[in-house]
Amino acid sequence: MSLKVFKDHFGRGYEVYESSYREKDGLSFFLVKGEEGKVLVISGEKVPEGTLFFKKHQVGGKTFFFCEKNHENLEILRKYFPDLKPTRAGLKASFGTGDRLGITTPAHVRALRGSGLFPVFAQQSVRENERTGRTWRDVLDDATWGVFQEGYTEGFGADADHVKNPEDLVAAAKEGFSMFTIDPSDHVRNLSKLSEREKNEMFEEILKKERIDRIYLGKKYTVLGERLEFDEKNLRDAALVYYDAIAHVDMMYQILKEEISDFDFEVSVDETETPTSPLFHIFVVEELRRRGVEFTNLALRFIGEWEKGIDYKGDLGLFEKEIKMHAEISRMFEGYKLSLHSGSDKFSVYPAFSSATDGLFHVKTAGTSYLEAIKVISMVNPALFREIYRCALEHFEEDRKSYHISADLSKVPDVEKVKDEDLPALFEDINVRQLIHVTYGSVLKDRSLKERIFETLDRNEKLFYETVESHIKRHVDLLRGD
Repeated sequence: MSLKVFKDHFGRGYEVYESSYREKDGLSFFLVKGEEGKVLVISGEKVPEGTLFFKKHQVGGKTFFFCEKNHENLEILRKYFPDLKPTRAGLKASFGTGDRLGITTPAHVRALRGSGLFPVFAQQSVRENERTGRTWRDVLDDATWGVFQEGYTEGFGADADHVKNPEDLVAAAKEGFSMFTIDPSDHVRNLSKLSEREKNEMFEEILKKERIDRIYLGKKYTVLGERLEFDEKNLRDAALVYYDAIAHVDMMYQILKEEISDFDFEVSVDETETPTSPLFHIFVVEELRRRGVEFTNLALRFIGEWEKGIDYKGDLGLFEKEIKMHAEISRMFEGYKLSLHSGSDKFSVYPAFSSATDGLFHVKTAGTSYLEAIKVISMVNPALFREIYRCALEHFEEDRKSYHISADLSKVPDVEKVKDEDLPALFEDINVRQLIHVTYGSVLKDRSLKERIFETLDRNEKLFYETVESHIKRHVDLLRGD
C-alpha cells in the first residue's frame, strides 16, 4: 500500500493526513504536511496530465510525486473525485460554515459529519472577501482542500453570500458555487423615515408600474387560526418595503439562470429596520412566485436583536410564537426553507427554531469560527493575541459601521492587565467578542499579524481543530435537539 511505503520512508519529515487517502485508476492520492507546508502526494507510474509537481521520489517500488496544493492540482482531483465539487442542498436541513481564514474546514467537517445536516463548507460574503483580500476561487478551493483532507465524500455546498450586484454573482457562478444568497437591502425602504404623504405618493408610483392592488386587496389567509388580510394600508406598506427589492432579486435570478441551470437560491430580506410580519412574509413569497423566481431559502428579519458573535437578545416567548407563524406560512406555500442569518452563537433560539420548522431550515455561521481561532491564539501565544487585541481596538470604530452590534469599548478590559492564563476567558465577554468579530479585516491586512496567526494555528493545528469543532458542534447538537 502506497501510504505505508510513504510513511516508512518519509515518516520523519512529513505528517500524513490518513483520512485524505484515496485511490482511483491505479493512482493513490493523499495530503501530507512538511517543512514546505501542506502538499498533495500522488503515487503511481505517472501523474495525470496537467499535474504540477515540484519533486518525485522512487522508494520501495513506488513513485511519489510531490504536488503543490494549488487550484490546478485541485481541478485534477475534482475530475477523479466528483464529490469534491459542490452540490445543492435543496430542501435538506442545512448548515453553513463561513471561514475567514481558509484553513478551518477540517474542523467544520468533524463537527458536521454524521449530523444529518447538509454542510455548506464554502460560504463567504462579498464584504468578507473584500476585507480579507480573498476571491470566490480562494474560498471554494480552500474549503475543498479541507474536505479532501478529512476524506469527506457525502457532498457539500458552496454559498456566495450576500451578493448585491450581477458582477459578483456571475463571478461566483463561473467558479462553481452551488448556492447564491441575494442581498437586496440597498433596495429596501425603511418606513419610519417616510411621512404618510410620502408613503402614499410612493405607492402611487408603484401602481403606475403595476396594479398590484388588483392582485392583493382583500386577499385572505388563515395561519394557525389567525386571519390575515391585505387592506390598503398594509399592502401599501408591504409594497413600499419590498417591491423594489423583489424586482432586484428577480433581475439577479434571471442573470444567474443564464449562467447555470441548477443551484440553490436564497433570498435575504433580513436587513430591514423592523421585523418581517407574517403578512409581509406572505407578500414576499407571493411576489417571488408571481415573478417565477424559484428560491430554496428565505431569510426573514425575525423579532429581537440578531447581533454578530453573541446570543439572541430579545423575548424568547415572542420569538417562539412568531417563528411558529412563519414556519406555518412556509409549509402553506411549500418548496422553500427558512434561513437564519447571523446564526452564530444563537444558542437560546435553536431549539424553538428547529422545532417550529420541523427541521426544514438553513443556518449560517461565519465569524464565530474566526473568534475560536483567535481564542486558540490567546491560549498558546499571549503576546500575539495582545497585538491582535490592540489592532482591533485601533480599527474598531471604522470596522463596526457595516455590522449590527452593540459593543461598548468602555467596557472591554485592558488586555495589558489581564494575566496570560485569563486571556481565553475574555471571549465570554460580549463586548470583546464583537470587538474581535468585526475587526478581522484590519487584523488580516497587517501582513505580520496575518503570518504569525497562520504560523501559530499551524503549529497548534490539533488544538485549533478541536476548539472549533467543539464550538460548532454545540450549534449542531442544539439544532438537532440533542
